[in-house]
Amino acid sequence: MSTPLWRIAMTAPARAADALSAALEPYVVALTALEESPGGNWTIEGLSEDEPARPAIVAALALAAATVGTPPPDTVIEPLPDVDWLSLNRQSFPPIREGRVWVRSSHVTETKPAGSIELIVDAARAFGSGSHATTALCLRALQDLVRRRRPRRVLDLGCGSGILAMATAKLVPSSRIVAVDLDPPSVTTAAENARLNGTATRIRTAVSRGWRAPLVRRTAPYDLVLANILAGPLCAMAPDLANGLAPGGRAILSGLMYDQETRVLAAHRVQGLRLLSRYRRDGWSALVFGKN
Repeated sequence: MSTPLWRIAMTAPARAADALSAALEPYVVALTALEESPGGNWTIEGLSEDEPARPAIVAALALAAATVGTPPPDTVIEPLPDVDWLSLNRQSFPPIREGRVWVRSSHVTETKPAGSIELIVDAARAFGSGSHATTALCLRALQDLVRRRRPRRVLDLGCGSGILAMATAKLVPSSRIVAVDLDPPSVTTAAENARLNGTATRIRTAVSRGWRAPLVRRTAPYDLVLANILAGPLCAMAPDLANGLAPGGRAILSGLMYDQETRVLAAHRVQGLRLLSRYRRDGWSALVFGKN
């Protein structure tokens, strides 16, 4: 059996959603916040790879709620059942089109649309099927970027299923990509997907907490860095990004919500990086930075 994931979930009024999401972020490896109806309540969920520190989480959420004048949320903290994530993914994941990129799981036999670039992605337990707004935003930003430049050395930081690394490999055949994640099952999934898509010779994978892995450090500097993670880690790693980008390099950063843009912008501007463009969808943002 695999190590169970833990789910932390709550429903909150709109005015508390941002504060509660920010309070939960340090305790999870993935976070979603979805509006149930226009102007209505929000559903906030996080995933943790270890048993959550329940008292600390409850206290942090209560404090966050108090700052916006709402009661502490009723919070569910529970292990997810040990299921066959790959089978579940195949059953529930329809093909997705984002610009030229067409993403499908391996069970789909539908012919790709004319002129599209096909990615076969079985996400299993890894993040990144293309269905989440942040992945779609990164794919859109990536396609816009490669119309003007052809990055050769690329880092996909927090690669999940490997979808962004593989999209880069197919959009820019001359690129060489390092794809890393702190979650070993995600790295395994990314490597398997790279083989499935015929991009394994151009994508090297490794387990890495941020920029720490020797592979990440020795391959720098990078022409392009992709990081679809969370606002907190993005801010913490801003100095590493500034050091690891080549002159003229670009970074596509996502995993942040609209209200977190200011914090992420400030953390990167102080490192000398400049905002070139931003993308928004369903409450989520992607920011594109450049290094002079």
